[in-house]
This record gives sequence, C-alpha cells and structure tokens, in this order.
Amino acid sequence: MSNANVSPELETQTYNKVARHLIPLLFLCYVVAFIDRVNVGFAKLQMAPDLQLSDAVFGFGAGIFFVGYFIFEVPSNVVLERVGARIWIARIMITWGIISSAMMIANGETSFYLLRFLLGVSEAGFFPGIILYLTYWFPASRRARMVALFMTAIAISNVVGSPISGAIMQFMDGVNDWRGWQWLFLLEGIPSVLVGLLVLGLLPDGPRAAKWLTRAERDLIEGQLREEHLAKERLSQHHSFVDAFRDARVWALAVVYFCGVLCFYAVGFWMPTIIQELEVGKTDYLQIGLLSGIPWGSAAIAMVYWGHHSDRSGERRWHSTAGLVLVIAGTVVLALVGKDPIPAMTGLCLVAVGLMSWLVTFWSIPTAFLSGTAAAAGIAWINSVGNLGGYFGPDLVGRIRMAMNGADEAAFYALAAVAFLGAIITLVLPRTQHRAAVVMASRE
Repeated sequence: MSNANVSPELETQTYNKVARHLIPLLFLCYVVAFIDRVNVGFAKLQMAPDLQLSDAVFGFGAGIFFVGYFIFEVPSNVVLERVGARIWIARIMITWGIISSAMMIANGETSFYLLRFLLGVSEAGFFPGIILYLTYWFPASRRARMVALFMTAIAISNVVGSPISGAIMQFMDGVNDWRGWQWLFLLEGIPSVLVGLLVLGLLPDGPRAAKWLTRAERDLIEGQLREEHLAKERLSQHHSFVDAFRDARVWALAVVYFCGVLCFYAVGFWMPTIIQELEVGKTDYLQIGLLSGIPWGSAAIAMVYWGHHSDRSGERRWHSTAGLVLVIAGTVVLALVGKDPIPAMTGLCLVAVGLMSWLVTFWSIPTAFLSGTAAAAGIAWINSVGNLGGYFGPDLVGRIRMAMNGADEAAFYALAAVAFLGAIITLVLPRTQHRAAVVMASRE
C-alpha cells in the first residue's frame, strides 16, 4: 500500500491498535526482566553479610552478569530473527526465571559469580530483541514513543519492585528457615516463567501473524516499513551482517551506550546501599524500597515526555546528549553533598531522569540507519558492547568504596566523567541519522 493512498485516520487507528496489543505485554516482560536483573542490589543488604561478600566481591558479582550477556548477545538476536520473536523471547524469559530463582542457593563467592554469569547468558538477546521486534511494526517516526512506553518498564519495575523487594526481605525473613534474600530470589523469579508462557501464547512474530489486524492494516504497516527500508538503501548500503560492523557509527554508538550503561548500573545496583547509608536515622528494608522508588518514579514521568518530544521534533542527538548532561549534574551533586538526605535524593532523581531520558532517545539513532540482518547484528552489538558497562559500573563503585573505606565521592566523580565522554561522542556523530529520519518522515 502506497503511503499516498493511506488516510490519516486509518494510519492512526492502525498504529494505536498495534500499540494496544503489543506494548502492555512487552512492558510486562521487561518489568519482570528488570526486577530479576537488579534485585541483587536489595539482596546485597542481607546477602553480603550472610555470605561474607565484600563490596568489591559484590560489585564484581553483580557486574559479571553482563559478561555472559556480552558473549551471547549477537548470536541470540540473530536466532530471534530466524526462528521468530514469539518462541525466542519466551525461551529467554523462562530460562532466566529459573536461573534467577536458583540464586537463592548461592552459598559463597564462587556460586554467586557462577549464577550471576548464567543469568546473563540466559537473558542475552532480550532487550535488543525487543528493539528489533519493534522495527517490524513501527516506522522510525513513531519508534521513539513506542520505545519510551516499553522502557518505562525499567523505571516502573524499580518503582514497584523496590518496595516489594524490601517487603519480602523484611517480612519473609526466617520463614521456612530461609533468609529474606533467598525468598526474594525465589518469589521474583517465578513471574518471569509465567510471563514467558504468556508470550508463547500471545505474541505474534510480525504483522502477517497478527490475527487482530485487518488486511488493510497489515498492508499499511508493511507498505510503510518497505518504503522506509528503501529510503535507507538510498542513503546507505550497509545491510549485511558483516557490513554492520564496518560502520563507524555502530562502534561509536557502542561506546556511548557503554558509558550510559556503566552509569546506569553503577547507580542502580548500589542505590539501596546509598540510601541505607543516608543520614535519615534507622531505616528498615521496606523504607529503603519506598525511597528507592522516588528517583525511578520521577524518571518514568520524564522519559515518556522526552520520547514524545523527540518524535515531534525529529531530533535525536541533542535529546540523547541532554539526558547525559543531567546524569553529570546528578553524580556531581551526589559527590558534593555526602550523606545529606534531601540533596542526595535530588541527585539520585537527576541521575535516574537523565539516564532514562537518554535511553529512550538513544535507540532511535541506530535503528534509523540499520535495517534487515544488519539491524539484528548492529543493535545486538551496540547493546552487548555497551552492556559491558554493566560489568564495569558496579565493579568500579565496589572497588573505589573498598579503597576509600566506604566513601563513594570519588566514584561519583568518575561516573560524571564517563557520562561526559558519552555526551561528547554523541554530539560529534555524523548527521546521517537525522537526515534519514527527515527523509522518511517526509515520505509518510
């Protein structure tokens, strides 16, 4: 179907229908995924003293998740393109749910490292797979909003998951002679398995497999995506698996993503500990969970507006850069104010808002110039290299805290420097991404 023959009413109706059917399920998937990924930050409050894990050991173990993630990321995304999203995403979720629950049997450094590594292996391909999957349904001009809606799951998982994690650790501790952190891993791993089974029954591989779309709606989606693909071909010939790795922009974006992810998980994994150490008097696990939800609640609101504004303006690089600038401001505030609770919480809010706003606009940059197998490989490569930052971030904070006897001001300054590097690289990227977006938007 040519875009010239598409009525605005049909186009709006079609994409609203797709969003209603897909985004809630994908959102739910990412909520349970992210809870399983980061609940180790809460478990650490009991787990570290129980298993005698130092800050350095915890930081390394929390981050080693991303080593397994890195190794298997690209192969997983290529398999998804070949076997279909429904089967592969379901497989990922069921596997990681089982391994996440198995974290309850960790009994020392070695088992902690091994299970975290296996959790990364099992989850590899999930996030880039969803980003790729959204390109099967939405043109570039609509994608940032959809990515923003999907990725609010990161913030919501922390808003919801933080109090739940705190409550489990506080009220389940000692039940059946298990510690609260053991119950935490068991109970929060089960939903991933259940949602994985739900994906197997409900998620269509693409528009052709969606029984809830009419023929006209399927033709509209496929026609617009086909025209977008042709527009990309006129601007660039990088479409093969190998050529994705020859594009300098892919490598540059991998470095930017590394910087952002390093900051994200450095703060995310250590946030419960940071909040526990604030000068607010005695805090229990539930209170820590409730306070941890404040920065992420702020981020959930900001990121939706950020993605919507980016789509309306058609601009990506400055939106992405501005998010990293907020991260710089927030980490500097954290370094300067020490344990003063209100300024420290303000700094955490700035970091969370900045990271989530950066993230929702960042992924509109590579998907604007990559397509086909190159998109599968390029997106997975950016995500896998970038996610190594998830290893270095928590490990960096843990090692600095050990070296500084629990002080973390130097760690926050280091994170500000990393965010600054990511912002500079984003600003000097070639403008091909923006030109492509403008060309495709003008053809709709």
